[in-house]
Amino acid sequence: MRHSSSFAVFAALAAAVPAVVAAAPAAAQAAPTVQPYNQAAFDAAQRAGKPILVWVHAPWCPVCRAQARTIASVTAAPAYRDMVVFRIDFDTQRPLWQRFGATQQSTLIAFRGARETDRIAHETDEGKLSAVIRSAIS
Repeated sequence: MRHSSSFAVFAALAAAVPAVVAAAPAAAQAAPTVQPYNQAAFDAAQRAGKPILVWVHAPWCPVCRAQARTIASVTAAPAYRDMVVFRIDFDTQRPLWQRFGATQQSTLIAFRGARETDRIAHETDEGKLSAVIRSAIS
């Protein structure tokens, strides 16, 4: 008898799981995926008037690692759901980051469509980084 009542409790809990999962808040959205820079995707995002963040990144850079946390936390807000984030590799894509006018790794350049809205380099201050990222949606 004890096993059948345990089974009944387990079955009732298992049946409730889909309802709990379905009730999860939709606002808990993930930040936009940071994707490797792609010229065609960048051009399409500019034509569509999307908010864009171009990030000159180096995997060995401690400032870049700190920036990654801020980028993820800021862009997780619903207001950034349309933002496109491109990463340019500082070590292997020198002509590309130079074309954007960057001079070092850990440079963030924000765009709203084709218009550059702000940029910052070698900074980890959350407030300053947030302001640059926010400029793309303002």
